[in-house]
Formats: sequence, structure tokens, C-alpha cells
Amino acid sequence: MTQQSDVLAVPPAVDAAPSVLPVTLREKIAYGLGDVGNGFMFDLGQIYLLKFYTDTLGLPPAAAGGVFFFTKIFDALADFSVGTWVDRRQRIGPRGKFRPFMLYGAVPLGLATVASFTQPDFSPDGMLLWAYFTYMLFGLIYSIVNIPYGSMIAAMTQDPVERAQLAAWRQGGSNLALLITTVSFVPLLSMAPATPQGALCVVALFASAGVALQLFCYANIRERVRPATTAARDRAPLPLRPALLAIVRNRPLLLLCLVNVLTFSAFNVKLVAQVYYCQYVLQDINILPWMGFFSMGCVFLGVLCVPWLSKHRGKKFTFILGCAIWALGELCNYFWPAPDSVSFILFSCLAFYGSALVNSLYWAFASDAVEYGEWRTGLRTEGMVYAFFTFSRKLSQAIAGSLPGVVLAWVGYRPNSLQTVEVQHGMTLLMFIYPGALALLTLLIWWRGYRLDEQRYEEILLDLQRRSG
Repeated sequence: MTQQSDVLAVPPAVDAAPSVLPVTLREKIAYGLGDVGNGFMFDLGQIYLLKFYTDTLGLPPAAAGGVFFFTKIFDALADFSVGTWVDRRQRIGPRGKFRPFMLYGAVPLGLATVASFTQPDFSPDGMLLWAYFTYMLFGLIYSIVNIPYGSMIAAMTQDPVERAQLAAWRQGGSNLALLITTVSFVPLLSMAPATPQGALCVVALFASAGVALQLFCYANIRERVRPATTAARDRAPLPLRPALLAIVRNRPLLLLCLVNVLTFSAFNVKLVAQVYYCQYVLQDINILPWMGFFSMGCVFLGVLCVPWLSKHRGKKFTFILGCAIWALGELCNYFWPAPDSVSFILFSCLAFYGSALVNSLYWAFASDAVEYGEWRTGLRTEGMVYAFFTFSRKLSQAIAGSLPGVVLAWVGYRPNSLQTVEVQHGMTLLMFIYPGALALLTLLIWWRGYRLDEQRYEEILLDLQRRSG
């Protein structure tokens, strides 16, 4: 089938010159739904796969944590390769520079998601190798889809308000996926046959929905920005060494990656630890869907507040405020004298609201770093910027995936049994102190170190327009 007759290849993906047309509401919704699709597949692994490894495949906690650590390091290196591949593309067709990766990668990503939760009849060593293989395969395909998807904001608009809105829509989509997987996955498992095939059907349901939403996103967004300063790339691939040097000289990006390691590992450790905390400390796994429902409601409230706060107080202020609220919620949960389900949900809502203010802005900050890098070096490297940013996210995921397994092994965790006081305290530290302390550290770093505010960004954008004009 030719590109012209492809029913998904609408609207035209790339304008011949930079466009001032605003991003439509349909595009914003479609872009947000794209991350719902990503999240349906990614969140299953990030939240439930460690418990699947320890309690279903029978892997030791430390070995299961090692699967997460080493596969995420592999994924981080894969991100660089994908980012370089994207930036060095020469033949840009009517589908655009980034959108084809979403089209051709969606179905393989869904299949890799299902494979990660299969239970083959292997020996213990074979099970461990299977876990490494399937999760590495998932991570590789996820990079191929997600690097171009994340780079799309910089290609859709150069308006800082629209970028903040797109980032908020994306974070809203991510949080919606997290809400649905947290609230519905365990009840759906209880409704399915109590067999590996029954659980696999639930995973396949999420994966199929994720694929459909990614294809919907592909069909309803467009790429607008092709600055004149990068026109030479239509004739020759971007050399790797200058692209890497451009990343090293991009101070806002480096700082963004540092705090992202801190906050994203904090957030993901909390997601993993909450399954164990609800089952073994509160001794009620059924509280998890309720906690997910109410806390994700507060996340959506935070996402809705981000555009207004960013417009009237600035992105930096909003980010710092989010860190403060996040840390307050975590520390209140830890120091509350008599933990129970009500106080746990209440303070978790406060913490998740703060985390929404933080996480909603990362994509806007990363897009701003694209223009900063172009202004500083003359090279526009959306793919490499986003790849380096996601490298920090994969590093944080490696920490988040391995740390709970290591801590659980250290304190003496035994699956599907009563836990000692030491084990319960270890789960509590993972759940509250680790994310709360890193949120405070992030607040201090961003307050003292980040200088690319709205005024500075506008000056850089005007200078880039003068160069190209």
C-alpha cells in the first residue's frame, strides 16, 4: 500500500517551513492518549513484574532486582542508538520524522508486553534467562516507539505555553494509564481463571488497548517545526561526535537529567513498594485499587493546575512547589503515629498531587533544552536530547527496579508469608523515606541551579529566529 493511500497517514505530517498554526485540541487529546497507550504496557511491568518474578516465577528477590537493573542499563544504551538513528534520518516522507516509529512499533511492543508475563516450563536458571530476554526485548522496542513519541513536542510547536499544555496532556495520559492499571488490574485478575493463561489474557487486554491508542495518536498529530538551521541534515547525516558534544554543552539538559534520576526513581520505587506495603504492612492488598483511585484523582488535579501555575508563576516555581508538597506527603505518612488505610490514602493523595506538578513539566523542560542546545551549538538534535533525557529515566528505573529487590532480600523477605517487623520497616522506608528525601534534594538542586526561565527562553528563541531569517 502506498503512503498516499494509507488511511492512517493523515493529516500531512510536516510542513515545508516552520508553522505558526496552533496545536489543536484534537492533537492535544491524541498526544495524551498516546501516553495512555504507552502506560498500559509500561506500567504493567514497572508495578507488577517484580512481584510476578518473585511470587510466580519463583526468582529470588535479589536476582529479580538484577533483571530490572541490567535490562534498564541495556535500555538506556539502546536509547542513545535510537536517538542517533532518529536524528540521522535523511529521507523524511509525508508521515514525518517521528511518527513512523509509532506506526510500525506499536504492535511489536504489545507482543513483547505479553511475552514478559508468560510462564514457560523452564528450570530456575531458564526462568531467569527468560526474564532477561523478554524484558530486554520489551525495553528495546519501547525505546524505538517512545523516543520519537517524546521528541514530538519539540516538533509540534515552539510556543512555551503550548509546550506546557502538551506536557500536561502527556502527563495526564500517563497518570490515566497508571490509574487504570492500578485500579483495575488486580480486580480483573481475580475475575479471570486462576491459571497462568487467565493472567496472560488480562495482560493481553491491556496490551491490545495500548496498541490501539498509540495508533490513534499517530493518526491525529502532526509535525510542524523544521528550522532552517537544520536544513543541512536533509543532505547529510548529523555526525555523532558533534551531536554528543552538543549534549555535553547543554547545561539545562544535564541538570534536568540529574533531578530526573532522583524524582523518577523515587516515584517508581514507590509504585513497586506499594504492592508489598499494602499486602504485608497494612495487610490488605484490596486497599491498593482504592489508594490508586483517590491518589490518581489528586494527580489529575495536579495536572490540571500545571498550565495555570506555569503561565502565571512560571515552570520553575511550579516544579519547586510540587517537590515541597510531595516531600510533605511522604514524611507525614512515615511519621504518622498509627498508620492505617485512611491516613495512608490521605497523605498519599497529597504526595501524588505534588509529584504531578513535578512530572508534568519534565517534557516541557526537555523541549526547551532542544532550543537551548540549538542556540548554543547550532545543532538541533531532538532525538539525541530526548534520548539523553530518557537515558536518565532508564537509569532511575534501573535503580527503582533493583533497589526494592535488594532491600527485600537484605531484610529477609519471604513471599506469601507473614513478615517480620524488620521486613515491614524496610518496606516502609522504601515507601516513604526514599521518595520524600529525594523530593527535598530535587527541590534544592532546582532552586539553586536552573536558570532557563521563561524570559531567558524567549530571548533564545528570538535569537534563533534572527539567525534563520
